[in-house]
Amino acid sequence: MVTKMEYGKYIDYILEQTKAVLDIDSPTGYTKDAVEYLCGVYRELGYEPVITKKGGLLVDLGPADGEDPILVEAHLDTLGAMVAEVKGNGRLRLTPLGGMNPNNAEAENCRVITRSGKRYEGTFQLADASVHVNGSYNDTKRGYDKMEVVLDEAVSNKDDVANLGIMVGDIVAFEPRTRITESGYIKSRFLDDKLSVGILLGYAKWLKDENVRPSRKVYHHMSVYEEVGHGASGTVPADVNEILSVDMGCVGDGLACTEKQVSICAKDSRGPYNYDVVGALIEAAKKAKADFAVDVYPFYGSDADAALVAGHDVKHGLIGAGVYASHGYERSHVDGVKHTFELLKAYLA
Repeated sequence: MVTKMEYGKYIDYILEQTKAVLDIDSPTGYTKDAVEYLCGVYRELGYEPVITKKGGLLVDLGPADGEDPILVEAHLDTLGAMVAEVKGNGRLRLTPLGGMNPNNAEAENCRVITRSGKRYEGTFQLADASVHVNGSYNDTKRGYDKMEVVLDEAVSNKDDVANLGIMVGDIVAFEPRTRITESGYIKSRFLDDKLSVGILLGYAKWLKDENVRPSRKVYHHMSVYEEVGHGASGTVPADVNEILSVDMGCVGDGLACTEKQVSICAKDSRGPYNYDVVGALIEAAKKAKADFAVDVYPFYGSDADAALVAGHDVKHGLIGAGVYASHGYERSHVDGVKHTFELLKAYLA
């Protein structure tokens, strides 16, 4: 359920598109449906998106003669899982896609997507999940070797599961459970990074609707392998001088950012971001009167990092709306979306 509130034309559009992409399952390795949807959205806005060989989406927003070309990244892939074993009792053992913590995924509804395109509902549970039966329930350390998908089908052995068309290698997508509260909080799995996807779509719409011509040439890249570390290791146009990742801003102990702000990252686990880019982002935020915080992320890597590791000779930066409970049931706020949107407009002017 999403409570309908009015936040202004572009913020409303961002929230609508965020909800739409959250509704499309796209764990790393199975992003084609979400990419196809985004292709349609960009075409409706008047752009010509290109699906890359890797399966991501590249869009030239122009202008053709813009100076200092920049590639603005968000990632469309999310955490998820894959069937690793069909157990003798008809339950499924999983292997994670990205950093889905089994503690956070316990008792979550999920969908198994077969190679033929069929989808089956299930729940990710601790093996022997009945507290009234399992005396070790509280003491069992949660892990993928101790947990399983209980299918909502009449199955009790491997043959029953095979008859459904389910096999090892099938994708498992978890329920996002998206809600927007009357107080403006946005709650969902996979705000990392579909909230940023919505923000970039809002920026693309703003350029067209307001007939804005930025001085810089702007590309959008929606990558599809960020959660496993190589999303933006390719697909960098030859003329690009800078990469800006728009990803979740970290919120937690020892950090300044809140869910109502835009975060500017000075350093993550792979090292510092370009000093001049970070400084320019700070100045743009001040100019736009965007509420921001500068932070160091202790356990984090971005698409911009991946591009540099791959050898691209570019400057790099990272911003994002503040998101709490990352890789769990995440929460942000409409104010954080607004401030990220304003910073993007000011920085890309």
